[in-house]
Amino acid sequence: MRGADEKATERARLLRRSDNEAEAILWSELRARRLNGYKFVRQFPIGRYFADFACRDHHLVVEVDGSQHANSSGDSIRDMYMVANGWSVVRFWNMQVFNERNAVLETVVAILEKRLTGEVRTSDLTFIPAGESHV
Repeated sequence: MRGADEKATERARLLRRSDNEAEAILWSELRARRLNGYKFVRQFPIGRYFADFACRDHHLVVEVDGSQHANSSGDSIRDMYMVANGWSVVRFWNMQVFNERNAVLETVVAILEKRLTGEVRTSDLTFIPAGESHV
C-alpha cells in the first residue's frame, strides 16, 4: 500500500482554508452527508488538479466558479482530464449558489440519481458526464 501524497494533502488543506463564500455556502449543504445521504469531500485531488467538491462513490466533481472562469480554456482542459479519468463534472456560477441554492442542490441530486445523464452546456450550467465524447 502506498502512503499519502503529502504535497497534495498540504495543497488540499491550503485550498480548503481559502474557500470563497459561495464554496463555503455549498459545503455547508454537502458536508456530513446532508444532501440525501451522499458523501462529499472538499478539494479532492484528481491527478494534478483539485476538485472543489467530489462525491467519490459516484465519481462526480462539483465546481463553483467566479467570473474569472468565464470562457476559461484552462477549465476546459481540466474538465476533459477529469472526464477522461472517469469523473463527471458539473459547474455552477457563484451567483447561482447565492441566489438559486435549492436549484443547484436539486441539479446535483438529479445527476447522482441518474435523472440528468446527458451533456449540458448553457450559460447557467455545464455538465459533462464521464464517458461522453467531447470536442
